[in-house]
Amino acid sequence: MNNIDFEKDQTDVLEKTENLKSLADQVKKLKNLEDQIKIGEQYLKDKEKESERISGEVIPTLLSEMGLASLKLADGSAVDVKPYYSANISIKNREAAYNWLRSNGLGDIIKNDIVVSFGRNEDNKAAEYANLAKGQGYQPTQKLKVEPMTLKALVRERIENNKDIPMDTFNVFVGNRTKITRKQ
Repeated sequence: MNNIDFEKDQTDVLEKTENLKSLADQVKKLKNLEDQIKIGEQYLKDKEKESERISGEVIPTLLSEMGLASLKLADGSAVDVKPYYSANISIKNREAAYNWLRSNGLGDIIKNDIVVSFGRNEDNKAAEYANLAKGQGYQPTQKLKVEPMTLKALVRERIENNKDIPMDTFNVFVGNRTKITRKQ
């Protein structure tokens, strides 16, 4: 006949119950932390948005109304308003942007990458391709792009020198940013 140890079975059930309670507590704790993180991220986004508004609109407007471009404070820190430029080329405007750059003698900022992929154990084919390029029948992938910082610098340079640039084609934004230099 089987020997059943009811006391051991009861102890196992209690341990499993305690483990489940501990697991449930940890899951609640994790959910609470995730909720707090989400609230904190939203709080940070709101503060960044307010900072952008004060930096880009409020302070530049106040300084402009006072006829100032910069200001030294009593504590030794300084407030300066500088122009801010941003630009990007959307997929929709890519062809027009590249055509404009080329027709205005700026085509050299367009990067033209050609990539060819080979499978495993095709090192020999890769070497042949490097020597013979398209002659081996491979179709390379071509990617044209303008580096974002290069485009931003071009936009800044052209605007500051009163040269033409199609604002819509390059999604140009010009604004102000306040810079606070703190005393060291």
